[in-house]
Amino acid sequence: MHAVRSTVAPRRETDPAPGAPSRRALLRTAGLLALTPVAACAGATGARPPAATTPPRRLPPPRAQRARAPEEPDAKPPEPAPGPRTTPPAPPPPVRTRPFARLPRAGHALALTFDDGPDPRWTPEVLAVLAAHDVRATFFVCGRQAAKHPALLRRITEAGHLVGNHTWDHRRLTGLGRAAVEEQIARTSETVRRATGRAPAWFRAPYGEWDRTVYTLGARHGMEPLAWSVDTEDWSRPGAAAITRRVLAGARPGAVVLCHDGGGDRAQTVTALRRFLPRLRADGWDLVRPDRRLTRGAGR
Repeated sequence: MHAVRSTVAPRRETDPAPGAPSRRALLRTAGLLALTPVAACAGATGARPPAATTPPRRLPPPRAQRARAPEEPDAKPPEPAPGPRTTPPAPPPPVRTRPFARLPRAGHALALTFDDGPDPRWTPEVLAVLAAHDVRATFFVCGRQAAKHPALLRRITEAGHLVGNHTWDHRRLTGLGRAAVEEQIARTSETVRRATGRAPAWFRAPYGEWDRTVYTLGARHGMEPLAWSVDTEDWSRPGAAAITRRVLAGARPGAVVLCHDGGGDRAQTVTALRRFLPRLRADGWDLVRPDRRLTRGAGR
């Protein structure tokens, strides 16, 4: 039996129509499409992702800072708090030939003065009695005592009293040379100025002894000389009754009363103050401080 030969001719691949893609190109395209998921999976395992197509989010601007003034390169550090404010000195007085023993043009008033302090034991007691009677006085201090007790010196001025110069250590000035007198006066005035902010405007020579040199140097340091017209002699401790009697007997317009708050036991002085101050007030006397304005034009 003869084998039957197929008469069916094999299909020949026909050429595509003009402009159409070939079969091979179609197969290549299909293969590439099939590989796309694989590439996506590969990107998830470490491959670099494609660049973002959405614009980046804009961050808010930083908060505006308060403008600071530039520091001056030569700015100085703040200075420490000052001490007591210094009062400008008054014009220097003329050189006198005698001290004031009474207050000029004082009216029905007198001045109460204390020498040789400040003393930590007795000065506070004197201040307490003066405050109880609303009296202002003048304290002629020794520089050595003032240097030891500057706080007490400030307490005197803060209470409204005047501070005068009574030399450094209460020496007789008429027996000293000019340089020694200058030191006694200048050193005390500077001590008072540093403690209170005000240099003394009044000067009292120890023992009431004056000469041309003392007047000249006192005036050079801006001070008027003040003596006294009523000496209570309380330094000798004659008793509170004797001190009181001398004050009341010597009360005159412009009188200057001499007492002491230093240099010894002043218990009798404090007791006498408690007695004669109410009497002076009852008699209508004003207790005042010496006023430099009233010395202008006064005789030398």
